Amino acid sequence: MTAITVDLVLLTIREGALKVLLIRRGIPPHEGQWALPGGFVLPDEDLGDAARRELREETGLDPQAGHLEQLATYGAPGRDPRDRVVTVAYLALLPDLPAPTAGSDAAGAEWRPCDQSGLAFDHDRILADGLERARAKLEYTPLATAFCPPEFTVADLRAVYETVWQTRLDPRNFHRKVTSAEGFVEPTGHTTIRDRGRPAQLFRRGPAMQLQPPLMRQRYA
Repeated sequence: MTAITVDLVLLTIREGALKVLLIRRGIPPHEGQWALPGGFVLPDEDLGDAARRELREETGLDPQAGHLEQLATYGAPGRDPRDRVVTVAYLALLPDLPAPTAGSDAAGAEWRPCDQSGLAFDHDRILADGLERARAKLEYTPLATAFCPPEFTVADLRAVYETVWQTRLDPRNFHRKVTSAEGFVEPTGHTTIRDRGRPAQLFRRGPAMQLQPPLMRQRYA
């Protein structure tokens, strides 16, 4: 008998760093270890609904305000010591969220740095796959805006790219590429006062689903 679970790679930017939401398992197996939030799918439940339910039950959070997509399916024999378990992983990108509250079978829940290792089950691999998917999607889709509030500056958007890609970008080139990519961002007609009292133009996400031309990652040593 094969059981189905869902797991979530939930990423956000807090205090200038990319963070992943992890829970400390409160029950066996792997009791006390950090893991991605998730759990078993109920018989009458859609996979996406199961992912959102598990997130609410284990952390008190709900990814309604950001982006949620199916990442991959993981079913290696022995990945779960309890039984033959296949998990469907989801990737969520969200703007800064409040501190989670542990519930259900989680003994703790925290936003933690993304360079985690030693996670329960095969969650190291799932987290690595989620990070690579997020970094790649920022190249050719406007999903970087999922980390931003409804209105943001180009500098805010650049900070997202720099944080997720872990590299520095030239401000002028980035501004030119963002504003020339059709449908990526749209001016709101408003400004905000930022560093040194200078007004900065505010933007919102445009209608584009793909970036033309894409913003390619800069490799770094």
